[in-house]
Amino acid sequence: MADGEAFDEVVRFTSELIRIDTTNRGGGDCRERPAAEYVAEQLAGARLTPELLERTPGRTNVVARLEGTDPSAEAMLVHGHLDVVPAEPSDWQFDPFSGEVVDGVVQGRGAIDMKNMDAMILAVVREWARTGVRPRRDLVIAFTADEEASADDGSGFLADQHRDLFEGCTEGISESGAFTFHAAPGMQLYPIAAGERGTGWLKLTARGRAGHGSKVNRANAVTHLAHAIARIGEHEWPVRLTPTVRAALAELAVLHGVETDVHAPDFDADELIGKLGRAAELVQPVIRGSANPTMLQAGYKINVIPGEAAAYVDGRFLPGGEDEFRETLDRLTGPDVDWEFYHHEVALQAPVDSPTYARMRAAVEEFAPEGHVVPYSMSGGTDAKQFSRLGITGYGFSPLKLPEGFDYQALFHGVDERVPVDALHFGVQVLDRFLRTA
Repeated sequence: MADGEAFDEVVRFTSELIRIDTTNRGGGDCRERPAAEYVAEQLAGARLTPELLERTPGRTNVVARLEGTDPSAEAMLVHGHLDVVPAEPSDWQFDPFSGEVVDGVVQGRGAIDMKNMDAMILAVVREWARTGVRPRRDLVIAFTADEEASADDGSGFLADQHRDLFEGCTEGISESGAFTFHAAPGMQLYPIAAGERGTGWLKLTARGRAGHGSKVNRANAVTHLAHAIARIGEHEWPVRLTPTVRAALAELAVLHGVETDVHAPDFDADELIGKLGRAAELVQPVIRGSANPTMLQAGYKINVIPGEAAAYVDGRFLPGGEDEFRETLDRLTGPDVDWEFYHHEVALQAPVDSPTYARMRAAVEEFAPEGHVVPYSMSGGTDAKQFSRLGITGYGFSPLKLPEGFDYQALFHGVDERVPVDALHFGVQVLDRFLRTA
């Protein structure tokens, strides 16, 4: 059982990690090494032997292995990323890199995404070192760079160049799961992530005939691009239910007293979602693919028609839906616009009837008996995508017990990011309970 020292350490580690500015602005503009050295020092204090690994100087990853008691058991990967998205200080009520603890809340960028989980991992393994605990299976503990961009310097680099460090790993846990979701008065859900939509970030390019802005030009690249972007933005993607989402809908229907058969041929997911109240937020984004135009680039002078125009689209596709995604983009862009993947990663699906999922459920229910664990699929992505190249099935499991009104999901990449101290204590207890028996 996690002790008082673990509770103190998880708060201190979260705070101190926040103070290490690891802002990832993309394009290689980030330096995780100071945070990597910090976590390596804490792992060494737990009598582990961390390795610091870089593809690019300053973009540092940390990997260590904790041997379990059962040599025949498959290993588990426990991973968190060290980088954070940018924070504009003028938008915040407090310094985003202060890491201050105010009124029982740790404040700053990374408090939710995901230096809190990094701190939980460190607190648990250090408590084990003090008390002589060893897990049943080997744990490979990884802290990665570059998750908030391409992951090329982080989990992608580790999966491609250091496969040996993950020998025997078949399952992994990381961010975005087992947090309190207040669905209705008296109804607390704890969604455990068992899937992710695939990443299809796109670059669209339209080419036409350059010319004077005062003359009619039917081969205007900007016009071609605008038509394609409008079609993409207005497209209604069809409902496609993955096993994880279907299981989530079934459990949520029962909890909300809605009689339905989610396996029936005429099952209407939109109709059910309309009856789920706030819980609809957990499933509505992941019953379909999506493609949202986000950036436009064209021209250099108002009276010059450019010969080329470009746009960028954040596309996401469901497990098993990549072919449909590609075919849809071919049709929507039309003959005058080309598209290519700017960044591409697979969709993920994890079983919700596995022993590991059952152990995660049991660990949450032990410390939150009033809660209801439900499966869910993430609309975005995590490092689990890259680690899946190694045959590792990934779950989102970074437990937090949150008070009503605390909008966990809005704080991902949001303003005034923060995490309650009590939530960190809960997370350490649940993580400790799960990893002992995983």
